Amino acid sequence: MKALPLPLLVVGALAVAGAIAFLVWRAAHDFRRKETARGVLQAGCAAMGALFGAFTLWTARLPELRGSAWTVRDALVRLGAIVAGIVFVVGTVAALLPWALDRLEAGPFTTYVAARHVRAKKSGFLTLISGLSIFAVFLASFSLSGAISVMGGFSADLKRKILGNNAHIVIDTTSQSPWRDYGAVLDRVREVKGVVAASPVAQGEVMVSSASNLAGVIVHGIDPLTIGGVIDLRRNIEAPVKVGDKLAYLETPELLRHIPPDEVIGIGSGGEEYTKGPELPPLGGDLDPAVAAALAGPPLRPGLVIGRELAKTLHVYVGDEVTLVSPLGDLGPMGVMPKTRKYAIAAIFYSGMYEYDATHVYTTLDEAQSYFGTAGQISAIEVKVDDAENADRLTPAVVAAVERDDLRVRDWREINKNLFSALKLERIATFLILSIEIIVASFCIVCTLLLMMTEKAKEIAILKALGATDGAILRTFMTEGMIIGGIGTLLGVSTGAALCTGLSWFGLRLDPDVYYIDRLPINVSASDYAVVTLAALAICTIATIFPAKQAAQLRPVDGLRYE
Repeated sequence: MKALPLPLLVVGALAVAGAIAFLVWRAAHDFRRKETARGVLQAGCAAMGALFGAFTLWTARLPELRGSAWTVRDALVRLGAIVAGIVFVVGTVAALLPWALDRLEAGPFTTYVAARHVRAKKSGFLTLISGLSIFAVFLASFSLSGAISVMGGFSADLKRKILGNNAHIVIDTTSQSPWRDYGAVLDRVREVKGVVAASPVAQGEVMVSSASNLAGVIVHGIDPLTIGGVIDLRRNIEAPVKVGDKLAYLETPELLRHIPPDEVIGIGSGGEEYTKGPELPPLGGDLDPAVAAALAGPPLRPGLVIGRELAKTLHVYVGDEVTLVSPLGDLGPMGVMPKTRKYAIAAIFYSGMYEYDATHVYTTLDEAQSYFGTAGQISAIEVKVDDAENADRLTPAVVAAVERDDLRVRDWREINKNLFSALKLERIATFLILSIEIIVASFCIVCTLLLMMTEKAKEIAILKALGATDGAILRTFMTEGMIIGGIGTLLGVSTGAALCTGLSWFGLRLDPDVYYIDRLPINVSASDYAVVTLAALAICTIATIFPAKQAAQLRPVDGLRYE
């Protein structure tokens, strides 16, 4: 279950308890009025609320599963919590509808007549059309709420991963070539108000090979002391786990020669941990010197931190050796010779983004400068600010602190502009497309009101004969259509909110080997649901104008002609 803040848990528990108490009170009230069916329904919804609380507590005690691991019991408990929560929320909303209609009947003439029309027993066909109208609006608003939440979840998850693995602001050259004299720039940038941390980085593209495979990677030379303040590299490391500092093997490669037997050196696809295991027992002292040297331990190699997918591709674990191959090497008799150097895997990280886990590797800044032959030079300065959403507002201050025309300053939105523009456009397009579904659903409201006008023609004529104005009839039918659309919208949005909140809390597990995420990301935003609600109500209100005008134009003589 997703960890929630204590205040939110308290408010949620009080809300659930209050809703259960309200449902019990309504059920007792209906039983006293001999409305047994409604009372049983509300009592059942109250029981679902209690069941939801029990499932929530049960889910909180379930063990956290990693990777593709899952159990039938875990899935059924989470599904039970989600279904119980949806039934409970829908039941609470349904129990509130009679109370809301009572309040409308206590209002002015137009709302009284509109509410009575909605409640009145109609002909079988008209009842069916009214039910279909509510269901159509419910289905459309529910689909729109769910789609917006899922798309918002993917967007928020992608943004979180990008900000966790990349700096908020990057200072580099336009040609992305190495540059010197970065110490003074680094100090001035760190003094800018709003800058949390800054770290130098040296980068280059090379090939990495193991005994069984090879791949192209981007090498990042980092300062282990300051990089943790800029990106989440330390937090993302999943092996090793026993050492106090997860970058200890990178900073001190000598430790790789004697990894503890119980140290985790890799994580399987199902979340299983692979440990180093015991060392070979000591052999006799009469061995050949060459054999003894081979058994003494691996040679000292500089450390390299790689991603989970790259480790899977190369079939390596912490402590294994790989070779970096750069095409930009030394000049030899046959031309430029590739530069090769062996490294030991110091750690394996999991960022949640396939691109990073498959292509990005990290070593120390000094080692990267030595390998690429750029001593005293870096590729960029990576900066983290206190407010990532407003990083662009801090960019001018960083530009002023840099004081160099040969350097450029870009924030994370500018670097990933195409990606986030595409996500925003897709989100808007999805909203518009699903809004068409609400427009189609509103046609049912038009049909309902036109049929209602035909069936109630005599009553309309009598009301007009008694002094009701055209405006009153117009407002009455518009209010009736708004009530029908409001019921469908309220049920649809509340059901969508309950489903998405349940999926956000309890999680819908996905296969990380296929989707590269182990849970469906959901973003439950009150502003998104408010926009959906307002859009649905606006569409339904506009749909009532034509049939309401037709009803208002009905003459008393036409309504009473055949009576």
